[in-house]
Amino acid sequence: MRSRLAAVTAVTALVLGTSAACSSSDSSSDNGGGTIHVLVYGDAGNKVEKQIVETFNKTSKVKAVLDTIPGADYQQKLQTVINSSRAPDIFFNWGGGSIQSFYKADLLLPLDGMIAEDPGLKDNFLPSVFNSAVIDKKAYGIPMRGTQPVLLFHNKKVLADAGLTPPKTWDELLADAKALKAKGITPISLGGGDQWPTLMWFEYLYDRVAGPGLFQKILGGDKEAWASDDSRKALTTLKQLVDAGAFGSNFDSVKFTDGGSPALVAKGKAAFELMGSWYYSTQQDANPDFVKTGLGYTAFPALSGGKGDPADVVGNTNNFYSVLKKTKHPVEVANFLKLMYSEEFVKAQLAIGNLPTTTNTPDHFDLSASPGYSKDQYQLVKDAPSFQLSWDQAYPPSAMTPMHTAVQQFFNGALDADGFIKAMQALPTS
Repeated sequence: MRSRLAAVTAVTALVLGTSAACSSSDSSSDNGGGTIHVLVYGDAGNKVEKQIVETFNKTSKVKAVLDTIPGADYQQKLQTVINSSRAPDIFFNWGGGSIQSFYKADLLLPLDGMIAEDPGLKDNFLPSVFNSAVIDKKAYGIPMRGTQPVLLFHNKKVLADAGLTPPKTWDELLADAKALKAKGITPISLGGGDQWPTLMWFEYLYDRVAGPGLFQKILGGDKEAWASDDSRKALTTLKQLVDAGAFGSNFDSVKFTDGGSPALVAKGKAAFELMGSWYYSTQQDANPDFVKTGLGYTAFPALSGGKGDPADVVGNTNNFYSVLKKTKHPVEVANFLKLMYSEEFVKAQLAIGNLPTTTNTPDHFDLSASPGYSKDQYQLVKDAPSFQLSWDQAYPPSAMTPMHTAVQQFFNGALDADGFIKAMQALPTS
């Protein structure tokens, strides 16, 4: 589990001191006693998951049991338990690369049959999100929790004092960066010490230059696409911003996870920060007065001449529930999954700061801590022709560390374009 989701859970609610790995499923999960086991990432979001399990159990003869694995251990221990006698019926994941190995091992149940019985399992979710868990044209996940698009945040006062407005194009962002640097202000705050915040810049530039098709080709196994003209153009474009001093000179020593990069924006020492939607909650927790009057946000700028739609977004589309093929209670599993688009689910998620991606979410924006912000996020995701899952979630977990390293080294100059391309071509794909 990467740090960004840990950050959002820390600021939306008190982190639960949940049980040791696979709490209930450590005893028995053969399901012969009429139970379905639901395995989730152990954190503050479990409050809602417990509530939904209780709701399901009020009317179902087959009872749901919620099992948790503490967040820091989730990925590793899921890999261990998934093909054992203690495997769950339903399990939490991130879609994309996080379930590829289970799909290839033929462990997952395609959900198309359930969707045929209840089209709402697909139609009640935003398509750009739902499709993140579609593999070979079959659905393997139902969205749960909330979406996390990446936005360009800014300090309103810093921009106003510099006579600037939020950039709508890449050229405007580059010009703003040069103007801010001339005034002694770091144009863009970056928690490069965490590495994954830097990745967001690559994700957006590749989309804006090439459109979503290039990265989809790469995920499909075409490693030569990394060396394509569009790939090199994205790197050249990004390097222009780095070489202009937009990120300052010590970004590799600053982190998002310890509050360092958000503090630079809140205190007026930096103007912008590219971050997932949890940034609002992060600033609300640490700098509430700044959020009230000074925090602004926009979509990522458009790129003149680029093939990507300016409405495309990147980030974490959502979390998902997937189902193991060997479950003994597929009917009850389907009934449980239906609760993921219920009004109760939507209201409970909004109450803890998450933004569900159901079609009925707009009916309940008034329950959000910041209705306007929730509405803007939802509309951004709804209107997106493409919602690219974060690269380090689209790839299998084994690719995360070498990917982050290559991204950091390109930014700090340790790798040139050829070196970056070679490093990305070497990433494991399974």
